[in-house]
Amino acid sequence: MDRHKVDFFAAMSYHLNVNKFYYGGFNCMKIKDVYDAQKRLCGTTHLTSLEYSNTFSKTADANIWLKCENMQKTGSFKVRGAYNKIKKLTAEKSVKCVVASSAGNHAQGVAYAARENGIEAYIVMPLATPIAKISATESYGAKVILCGDCYDDAYAEAQKISAEKNAVFIHPFDDEDVIAGQGTVALELTEQMPDLDAVIVPAGGGGLLAGIAFTLKQLNPKIKVIGVQAERADAIKQSYILKKHFCSESVYTIADGIAVKNPGKITTDLINKYADGVYSVTDDEIASTIIQLLERAKQVVEPAGTTSLALALSKKVPDLKGKKIACVLSGGNIDVGFIHKIIEKGLVSRGRQMKFSVVLADKPGSLERFSHIMAVNQANIISVQYDRVSTELSLNETILHIACEVSGFEHGKRLINNLRENGFQLLTDLTVL
Repeated sequence: MDRHKVDFFAAMSYHLNVNKFYYGGFNCMKIKDVYDAQKRLCGTTHLTSLEYSNTFSKTADANIWLKCENMQKTGSFKVRGAYNKIKKLTAEKSVKCVVASSAGNHAQGVAYAARENGIEAYIVMPLATPIAKISATESYGAKVILCGDCYDDAYAEAQKISAEKNAVFIHPFDDEDVIAGQGTVALELTEQMPDLDAVIVPAGGGGLLAGIAFTLKQLNPKIKVIGVQAERADAIKQSYILKKHFCSESVYTIADGIAVKNPGKITTDLINKYADGVYSVTDDEIASTIIQLLERAKQVVEPAGTTSLALALSKKVPDLKGKKIACVLSGGNIDVGFIHKIIEKGLVSRGRQMKFSVVLADKPGSLERFSHIMAVNQANIISVQYDRVSTELSLNETILHIACEVSGFEHGKRLINNLRENGFQLLTDLTVL
């Protein structure tokens, strides 16, 4: 074959592999799409900060920066993709109405973008959606419709409304314009810190991870892009392992923002092609990280948004020791009605709260003696429950069920040992609340 023809085909192959991603025929996504999205978002979304954390760097044995999308307009990165999609639609053709289904951040992103572009928005949300999220979505001018018990029910109703109103459905993740909008996070990261070694990105449906992975690999293929999911909502992780689209039968996690059973097909293919790995973290690790972000960084981050830092602190990803890592805190729309439960779970997972049961002689002075030992050990009693009817007891005994605060696991162990040394019989110890 002629050498010039060989060079031509080699160049074309490189161009397609590096600059385009094809899915479903000749639909394509180019790096130019991400730059165009950045132009559309200019003056609308915030350039969120990239903050170094000395505390988290020491814990992770790496150099940790926090990309604070929890401080983004509407409280999450979702507004980037929603606004890019809607802005592009209104520029290309006459669009009067959009429809979306969401129980959280996508709803607010679409509602805000629709208002800013002067069009109607209908958002279908599950019946159990917290009132605060409904009110936040309505505050941007959207009409909220409550339907069904889960996202799938809301999605079906949204499709019906879209057909009835001849409106455009705005998918939360499986759309190239939405993905391009999320990819603008990567453009900001490379501008803010050109010598990054790795970026850790939360993943549910996969729009953010796909957008960042696609974009970074065009700009600097040496930067590792790591996805993270909740352990019991890990369809993208399974898709990455199997190298094909995977749908979970069920999901169960406190990280409701990434509790997705069926991730996108476009996003899955992009992630499988460009990401360097997908890992998972437990709900305990997520809750613990929420507490640490509140206490150490003074950052309010929703459970889904903390998974990136939770993974960095877990040290599950090999070869990141001493590296420069950006953790994307993807959102801050935490439900205040639920936050106390998450905080309690976080305190338990860090050994800051514990409960145990202790047998006392049912006579005057026993409780005072027990309380004295608790005070000497600087354990703060939260609650006490008396049990005089257990079959395990003799007639002159009672059981105390104690919940208390301590400074950590070692403090808790010292307390338990000291109680035993003083003759107290413990039935359980160091169990979670």
